[in-house]
Amino acid sequence: MRELSGRLITALVSCFVLAVVFGYVASSIGNGSIVQFDTTIIHFVQGAEAPWLTKVMKVFTTIGSTKVVIAISAITMGLLLYFRQKAQTILFLIVIGGTATLNLVLKLFFQRARPDLNRLIEISGYSFPSGHTMMATSLYIILAFILWRNARMPGRILYVISAIFMISMICISRIYLGVHYPSDVIGGISASTFWLLIATSVYLIKTQSKSRLSIR
Repeated sequence: MRELSGRLITALVSCFVLAVVFGYVASSIGNGSIVQFDTTIIHFVQGAEAPWLTKVMKVFTTIGSTKVVIAISAITMGLLLYFRQKAQTILFLIVIGGTATLNLVLKLFFQRARPDLNRLIEISGYSFPSGHTMMATSLYIILAFILWRNARMPGRILYVISAIFMISMICISRIYLGVHYPSDVIGGISASTFWLLIATSVYLIKTQSKSRLSIR
């Protein structure tokens, strides 16, 4: 019980910090004070431009696309249902569906235009927060969370490292390809992690409650 309480306190504090970060980034975009930061990072990342690297980045940005996310999500839910993990299937669906909805709402609210410095691919829609970033963060973290709860060490560490790698590469690819500002990525990570913490915290509370009832 104490362990769960500690996790919930940590989650609440983390949610507060993430909300502050998102709010700061959003307000900085509104008043234009983040322009120098965005421009500096974009020039640094795109300074490494090379034909072979562009191909690699296009692969990672494709992995973070809607079609691939839907495919991975369908396979994941199918496997969870096959192994009769109903609660985790619902959790996964809530995380992914909630992230997609949250991103749509936020983009329509802020309506930030995409950067036009050195765009290597063409894409439509608003820029803030990054949809690829939000979906990648939610998808790979929730996959790591589910695998962590169903696997043993040392596999757990591998899941976390893989999740961090995939999220990082997809985020970098969006900046490299010129379709997102770094602040779009930071905002996307903040928003999706905020939602993840809420969803997983509720899941842990309900799981703990059921465990206590079954023991009695």
